[in-house]
Amino acid sequence: AAQQVAIIGAGASGLCALKCCLDEGLVPTCFERSGDIGGLWRFEEYPEEGRASIYRSVIINASKEMMCFSDFPIPEDFPNYMHNSKIMEYFRMYARHFDLLRHVCFKTSVCRVAKRPDFATTGQWEVVTESEGKQEAAIFDAVLVCTGHHTEAHLPLSTFPGIEKFKGRYLHSRDYKDARDFTDKRIIVIGIGNSGSDLAVEISQTAKQVFLSTRRGAWILNRVGDQGYPIDIIFNTRMKMFLKKLLSPSMVSDFAEKQLNMRFNHSHYGLKPKHRILDQHPTINDDLPNRIISGRVLVKPNVQQFTETSAIFSDGTREDIDAVVFATGYSFSFPFLEGCVKVVENQIPLYKFMFPPNLEKPTLAFIGLIQPLGAIMPISELQCRWATRVFKGLNKLPPRQDMEADIEQKREAMAKRYVKSQRHTIQVDYIPYMDELACQVGVKPNLLTLFLTDPKLALEVAFGPCTPYQYRLRGPGEWAGAREAILTQRQRIIK
Repeated sequence: AAQQVAIIGAGASGLCALKCCLDEGLVPTCFERSGDIGGLWRFEEYPEEGRASIYRSVIINASKEMMCFSDFPIPEDFPNYMHNSKIMEYFRMYARHFDLLRHVCFKTSVCRVAKRPDFATTGQWEVVTESEGKQEAAIFDAVLVCTGHHTEAHLPLSTFPGIEKFKGRYLHSRDYKDARDFTDKRIIVIGIGNSGSDLAVEISQTAKQVFLSTRRGAWILNRVGDQGYPIDIIFNTRMKMFLKKLLSPSMVSDFAEKQLNMRFNHSHYGLKPKHRILDQHPTINDDLPNRIISGRVLVKPNVQQFTETSAIFSDGTREDIDAVVFATGYSFSFPFLEGCVKVVENQIPLYKFMFPPNLEKPTLAFIGLIQPLGAIMPISELQCRWATRVFKGLNKLPPRQDMEADIEQKREAMAKRYVKSQRHTIQVDYIPYMDELACQVGVKPNLLTLFLTDPKLALEVAFGPCTPYQYRLRGPGEWAGAREAILTQRQRIIK
């Protein structure tokens, strides 16, 4: 009989999990706690418990050729950087095209995932779900956890003395929907990640004044790169990755920081961090310097304390304020997985960020539990292609000691490179990580063979953007349209 696979969540990762299971002849059942697909990308007027929540204006910061599923290019008339409503449109097309929705149980939440008593021999799980107040248990041969890492607000109130005395309103960025409530008010946004900088810009259109408070500053990248091309297709090429390997990190940083300071000098704008550009997940925002130079956003250091009506900053200045938006990120946990995995300070030891190394059978995988420099969709998809093959026994995982050594080595590399923070525990670089997964599945493009057999394609693979189609050129899951998609990607970008 075909293996039964439980998929938890029907967002970006859950959808490609469904498709990969079907491709491999497995029988998937996807449990989605809300009434619709799309996860994080589906805008709702009110934040829902246990589900990621976005504001009305969110636009993705990865461009369409870099973020599509690898055998389903985004239509050429879609913009390069898509609004959340367009991303939902794409997801619906994908789900329709591969007929995925009939495998989704909506309004069904997963309460518990536990090993069966005979797990050591069968690798089976008991999954307890709840729908309309009724609980139900079912047995599955494998489980794919696709719940993401943007559900639980990380709200470090204890580090902001006096917040309990503050008379105004304070909220986490996940509860922000649009700027209407902040008209003519004085607002502090705390945090300069992608949400913090986005919200500071947006609120500053209507507010009386916005203060953007940051502990360590940030390097700000533009969505729009040289000659107006999307920044990610300029950066994410195999050639650039090869050059980056040849140079020391500090040389790479020197070069990149010089480019960014040419656009605006970060120290003049109060944004220059002490750390190097490669040491932090980058912030992408085209409008922030404009809002700063026009005084609508004032950059401030960390808040030392709050009073009833004001904030006092670490440089001694004080400002009267009406509201505070904490853009302080997220933490993740998996309450339904009672004893199998522990998350401590956003750290969870997983082989290649997917497999718990201590299970007798590799029948549980986490999909999309990564923070890539790039889009998550194609990474989740490749993770699923590998996981489903591991479930079927077509690919084997190495012995436990080797997996633990690999986890440790990755953790040390991350700790060495990145500023210590909640968000830097699941960082991966797009091309190296995709290639690592591709090697496991046997779909990494072979440049040498390509140059000998198909030089035109080889040039685009080596020097053009490393688009997801590259991982459909050969091996399991090969797609006949991959070559054509790569050779026409520039036309779709320009169109």
